[in-house]
Amino acid sequence: MRNKAGSILWNLRQFSILVPTIRTLSMYHLGFCRSKIAHSNWTLRNLPLNDFDNRIQPSIRYLFQDALSGFQSESLNTVIVFRVNRLCPRRLSFDSKHCFVSIGTSDNGLKKVNFHHEVSCEDVLSKEMKSTPISYMKLSEESNSLSDVLDTFSKGPTFPSSKYFLAMWTVAKRMSDDKKCYEKRLMFNHPAFNQLCEQMMKEAKILHYNHLLLSLYAIVKLGIFQNTLVVQTLLRVIQERITECDERCLSILSTLLEAMDPCKNVHALRTGLWLLVDQQVWKIKHVTTLQIVMKYIGKDAPVALKRKLEMKALRELDRFSHLNSQHMFEALSTMNHRSVILLNKCSKKVIDNIHGCPLKVLMNILQSCKDLRYYNSKLFKGIADYVAETFDIWNLQKVLYLLLLFEKLGFRPVVLMNLFMKKIIEEPKLLTKKNIVAILHVYSSLNHINQCQNKEFLEVMASALTDCLHHISSESLLHAVCSFCVMNYFPSAPIDQLLRKDVLSELLTSDDREKNVHKLHILEACLKLDLTSYHKGIDIALPQLPLSASDNTKATEVLSRLLGNSKGLFSKDVQLPHNYHIDFEIRMDANRRRVLSFSDVDVPSATNIRRVAVLCVPRSSFCFNSRHPRGFLAMKMRHLNIMGFHVVWKLGGGRTNDEGCSQNFED
Repeated sequence: MRNKAGSILWNLRQFSILVPTIRTLSMYHLGFCRSKIAHSNWTLRNLPLNDFDNRIQPSIRYLFQDALSGFQSESLNTVIVFRVNRLCPRRLSFDSKHCFVSIGTSDNGLKKVNFHHEVSCEDVLSKEMKSTPISYMKLSEESNSLSDVLDTFSKGPTFPSSKYFLAMWTVAKRMSDDKKCYEKRLMFNHPAFNQLCEQMMKEAKILHYNHLLLSLYAIVKLGIFQNTLVVQTLLRVIQERITECDERCLSILSTLLEAMDPCKNVHALRTGLWLLVDQQVWKIKHVTTLQIVMKYIGKDAPVALKRKLEMKALRELDRFSHLNSQHMFEALSTMNHRSVILLNKCSKKVIDNIHGCPLKVLMNILQSCKDLRYYNSKLFKGIADYVAETFDIWNLQKVLYLLLLFEKLGFRPVVLMNLFMKKIIEEPKLLTKKNIVAILHVYSSLNHINQCQNKEFLEVMASALTDCLHHISSESLLHAVCSFCVMNYFPSAPIDQLLRKDVLSELLTSDDREKNVHKLHILEACLKLDLTSYHKGIDIALPQLPLSASDNTKATEVLSRLLGNSKGLFSKDVQLPHNYHIDFEIRMDANRRRVLSFSDVDVPSATNIRRVAVLCVPRSSFCFNSRHPRGFLAMKMRHLNIMGFHVVWKLGGGRTNDEGCSQNFED
């Protein structure tokens, strides 16, 4: 009997959140028991969804399953009447307008539970509770500011409160950044804001789960601090009800967690999400949901879970649209999971359906390839050729962003770079102090030279840089001049400006001192080797760079076998002037028919001696899928030639090709 009495009292407390004593109460659509004077205009007909009633699963029998069986009690004889407005999505469902539940004591001591209906049109309370239903979309359309939404709430709050937060978030998305900040300040100071947050917390346990997730996402996006009571309360309720998460909720929850800062409750919820996805991954029906979950599951998700998601995506490959294939790159990148098979399949679909693809999507694909260290020459060439074919329709700045991504990948799109050079020559006014440095960096790094346009292009770039010398920072000037030096071009005005003592002192005392010192050494080497007639040099003594050395045991063994295992026929780790280092030096006669021993040759500069510099260079020193040397290697080879060396290079390890295997180049 005590167990049954405890069960009925626990169920009653679900209706008695706001009223501590048992008396005649009215059950409103929020699922709380209140006196009839509270929120008289709140009604069950204010639900935002048309299929709300169809989603109501539990019945009154479930809620009072112990009470319906009856129990004996001599102490409890109070009659309790609830007005139920078929609104509580997690507790109640009725077909009638109103239903009364009467619990009383019969003559024989048994509890009686009687259900009877009442006509609502004659009831005064029902008249007081009537209001016009409104969705958050309609509310956002009728509101011009966040305060307008709060004013609507204060005039007549209706269920659910989530629609007010969603409406405010929708309104905020239409605003500029400055207006958004101003409106948020007004929102926090609005008298109804605290009331709305309190009401949201009270409704958290009875809202549909997807409404609860969307509400918290809107709250976070509105800039409400994460350590506030309303955010932490919603987080805890979401944790408690995570088993209600369906496929649609999985995508919302994944997006929500990505938008939140790390904290204990967020970490606990993310762990719960991992467990939930692990259980439901094979039940996901929609490819879009799968990609959203993959995108926001987190880089620190268990590797086994990432592989499950990968296998699920591979199973769904036949259902992938070209949009799904485009978005899969970003999903794998944000998940930090490199699936070569999946990327190869998606690359083929992207290439086949590339026409009409926005440039932003192509840039996202290239950035994802860089993050995943995925190199696919067919994909890169397909993107470059498409942009080159449609070059005239694109904004020059966006094409520059694309070239910067190609540079990071080490890929040189020859046709596209030639078109870009031509555009700059024809319209030099397009150059600004911001894009000059970026353009010079791309062309010097990829060592792109067009014999027909190269000189004219460099002159246009130098002229544009000279015009903005007084508006450019010292570090940007150094970077631009260093790029010119790599391309073997030396504009006098920018170099003179850079060699001023105050500019050099600023560079040597900046936060990027080591990087600046390295570039200044490059400039000094170029002035002494390439531009011997230049009258001015760097007056300030530069710090010495650390000596470089490499482990070339295998190369040493190969050279020893080739040269007959004789000692003294080559030298290892040779340090040269201007901070240059070569892995091996070999000395040969003028006809390059005989290798000379170092002990037999005392004067390296003799006319009958041919010095050979052997460089062991990584594949990243060459443009992808080619033997075209990149900027710094090309400059080093040029300077070694000036110093009297014949340069031979040997390829080392590096990036991988389309199938994920090491590339094999013939030396």
